[in-house]
Amino acid sequence: MADEALSAGAAARRLGVAVTTLRTWHQRYGLGPSEHVPGHHRRYTPADLARLEIMRRLTVDGVAPAEAARWARQAPGTVPPEPGARLRRQPQLGAATVAQRAAAVAPRAARDGGGTAIPVGRAGPVARGLARAAMRLDSVAIGETIAQAIATDGVVATWDGLLRPVLAGIGERHAATAALIEVEHLASRCVSEALAAAARSHPTAGPARILLSCADEEQHTLPLEALGAALAETGVGYRMLGARVPVAALLEAVNRTGPAAVVLWSHTPATADPDQLAALLAAPRRPLLVLAAGPGWQADTLPTGVVRPVDLTEAVSLAVAVRDSLDPSTIG
Repeated sequence: MADEALSAGAAARRLGVAVTTLRTWHQRYGLGPSEHVPGHHRRYTPADLARLEIMRRLTVDGVAPAEAARWARQAPGTVPPEPGARLRRQPQLGAATVAQRAAAVAPRAARDGGGTAIPVGRAGPVARGLARAAMRLDSVAIGETIAQAIATDGVVATWDGLLRPVLAGIGERHAATAALIEVEHLASRCVSEALAAAARSHPTAGPARILLSCADEEQHTLPLEALGAALAETGVGYRMLGARVPVAALLEAVNRTGPAAVVLWSHTPATADPDQLAALLAAPRRPLLVLAAGPGWQADTLPTGVVRPVDLTEAVSLAVAVRDSLDPSTIG
């Protein structure tokens, strides 16, 4: 709902800032939540978010926080400051007027919009907030946003609805401008850390039936890490080999561990050599299921007996089915 009041965590995700930043703006500059229901925490109204968005934009543009707060408090619906806060009384202006005047005092060199904004399509406000946090290289806000999304929606929904759109947007902007390498690296690291934390929070007791590996020379591991976290969330044990696994090393791992299923990830056609899949099918300890995951694989080149899941949900479902066929006690 458009008029829904938000908790501090939800407001931080909407704005793409850390919760600690919101608390600082509240305590130092009086830009806190105005809705208060007895017995509950205060919540941020749409008017509060409008002021905080002005604060965010100006501080990103290099305006001193105290000055940015002064402009933000001129937005409509200003609430009284916290007791003891010494704030100059300002005339109430329309949001558009505040934005125009704020832009006039802000330097132009460090804006996070325009040609360097990260496109996220229709992914929603949380994705836009995550994209803004990535542009600011704000690893704290990125980590908090991802962790909250996983806790609320689960790994698969977070990957499909939040992380994929933002990572794809960063890649699209890099392809168009040859910039944002630092953004991509930091965002990828934060995503990897969040997925690893999610996997650790769901330890599995049974054997690791699934082996996850990138194809030879394939360096894109985040989708495979998302699959691992989703499997852990579902209670399926797995082993992760990671990036750039030569065929000989993959076969050695298969022969030593005897996995029921192997997922081989390829992001680009350059790394999608079907001979790697054929080698798995011919292994002495052939897996029950070989999955060719990722956009690099072409369906008409896959050896007979290899399954190509269409998305993360299907890959998880197939892995669970294999686990359940070997461990009937897990069904239920």
